[in-house]
Amino acid sequence: MNGIQLVLLGTGGGRFATLTQKRRTGGIRFISESLHIHLDPGPGALIYSLNMKLDPQKVKAVLVSHCHPDHYTDAEILVEAMTRGMTTRRGVLAAPRSVLFGSEVCGPAISKYHQQMPERVIEARPGVTFTVNDMKILTTEARHTDPDTVGYRLETRDVGDIGYTSDTEYFEGAGKPYKGVRLLLLCVMRPSGQPWKGHMTTEDAVKIVKEASPEMAVTTHFGMKMIFKGPAREAKTIEEKTGVPTLAASDEMRISIGEKIRVETARRKQLGLNEFGGIT
Repeated sequence: MNGIQLVLLGTGGGRFATLTQKRRTGGIRFISESLHIHLDPGPGALIYSLNMKLDPQKVKAVLVSHCHPDHYTDAEILVEAMTRGMTTRRGVLAAPRSVLFGSEVCGPAISKYHQQMPERVIEARPGVTFTVNDMKILTTEARHTDPDTVGYRLETRDVGDIGYTSDTEYFEGAGKPYKGVRLLLLCVMRPSGQPWKGHMTTEDAVKIVKEASPEMAVTTHFGMKMIFKGPAREAKTIEEKTGVPTLAASDEMRISIGEKIRVETARRKQLGLNEFGGIT
């Protein structure tokens, strides 16, 4: 497989989307020829991985953005898979202080037992960089109800960079760490006109996309109000206001990044294959 592929194992977020599984909460798998990374393995990450024939034992890095259950619940079992049933020191675990050590607000969420088996455990703070195989990962700032929340920028050698905002409210400069990424994943919990402190609305996403100027934007991590409003309609608003091609993610969506960005939905036979980045 050339390039890198993202598999959306979940596009839901927040308490009620998680409790009902109206949208799944399994996180995102990044796959290249040499590397599997699992980002924000919330409830169902293991089961949805197995259902989609994504071997959890191939994972080389587990990244967690913050200490809320819809982002970390399956992290320990993914660490167990990554370390071959806790028998081999292997892989990378990156997570903020709240997840690893606990804070005045929450956590810890990953036990000392599980933290002892990865080759490296990285406390993710804004500005921290680390590598996994040949991929450089930058930890970015986010502002959420867990004060230690971070986003990530994944830098690839061959096909450009990918940004992930995690849960965050808008603040001046929020989009700058993602400037020039090919693909920007935004956790847009709420639709236009329905703000909630610490979370992103469609209006906030517009500001971030304008600052970042990605080749393509994908919204995900939808709360129930967004689900009922219609994520595709809200994504269209972002596209119209920014000029950046924008899609609302769906469960089991696959995004392949090579010379072009190709998006395959779980209903491919009905909907066909969309291409961005040099449409022909």
